[in-house]
Amino acid sequence: MAHQPETSPVGAELPPVDLRSDTVTKPTEAMYARMASAPIGDDGLDGDPTARELEQVGAAALGKEAGLFVPSCTMANLLATLAQSERSEQVVLESAAHMYVSERGAATFTGLFYLAVAGTAGAMDLNVLEDALQGEGLKLRTALVAMETSHNNASGAVLPLEHMQAVHAMASSRGVPVHLDGARIFNAATALGVAPDQVAKHCDTVALCLSKGLSAPAGAVLAGPREVIDRSRRFRRMLGGSQRQIGVLAAAGLEAVEVMGKRLAEDHRRARALSDALNKMHPKLSATIPQTNILQVDVSRSGRDSAAWSVALETAGVKARPWGRQRLRCVTHRHIDDADIERAVMAFRAVASGLVESIR
Repeated sequence: MAHQPETSPVGAELPPVDLRSDTVTKPTEAMYARMASAPIGDDGLDGDPTARELEQVGAAALGKEAGLFVPSCTMANLLATLAQSERSEQVVLESAAHMYVSERGAATFTGLFYLAVAGTAGAMDLNVLEDALQGEGLKLRTALVAMETSHNNASGAVLPLEHMQAVHAMASSRGVPVHLDGARIFNAATALGVAPDQVAKHCDTVALCLSKGLSAPAGAVLAGPREVIDRSRRFRRMLGGSQRQIGVLAAAGLEAVEVMGKRLAEDHRRARALSDALNKMHPKLSATIPQTNILQVDVSRSGRDSAAWSVALETAGVKARPWGRQRLRCVTHRHIDDADIERAVMAFRAVASGLVESIR
């Protein structure tokens, strides 16, 4: 199967160092090989065999009874919500969670309400959560509690397992299921030094994205109790998520789940190297200390906003994503090697010299 090479020809200009997201990762050679030979069928009729295998393997990796292959992690989160709640109920989640900040527009057709709970590094205030779970008087009934790890908006922070256990116990005691937005759960597990199922055991359902650091071209797996997954499969069909001969993509997902998690520590190490270098570079530039592969760079004291930095960095050969007006987000992944980190540091140094010094 023809595809773009991962490296530039000898003598060609180096491509930019792309730190915008780990979603820019391309399939591996092994993924292409599995895609080319994957058994396929109609997943909307009698089933695609490779998709069904991915669902089983993904569920097993997450320690759950059943799995469902879907086009995106956003859909996986939505299906978990639909399958475990009713209209006019509420979903409780941390105030900076991706499901709240970027996905709660789904409430326009689910009829659900989202209650944001203040947190620290992505971890909800347990006292506020307990109050939200009371459901007494005029309060809405809480149908679902959601957590996220690693936490995108908290610079890839990883929830302590003790916190996850406390949330799950608190919700379970009131008969409320817990969903985990585990788009990067393999990164979280790597940071904690445990298997992904040891993270996922503190929730009822979990969504895993295959197209970020795991490098599959698309897709996600929703895993949980078989009854919930069966309901989610019906909702997937209603939402237009049946994917026919999708085994071609599911084959890449199998490689992602079975193989790619083993190398994520490399991304974490390089993110920390970039953070350390940036924090030594300039007094008006500061970076978060990453637990995983995401760091945020605060440019608020530089006199230039994140958009100006992003433009200047791209001119210098580095792509970094504005994260609000005062921060940039940088994400390492398997296409970023040690030399790319050095190039990124040089670009930041050059831009800091130009942008910051020019306004003195």
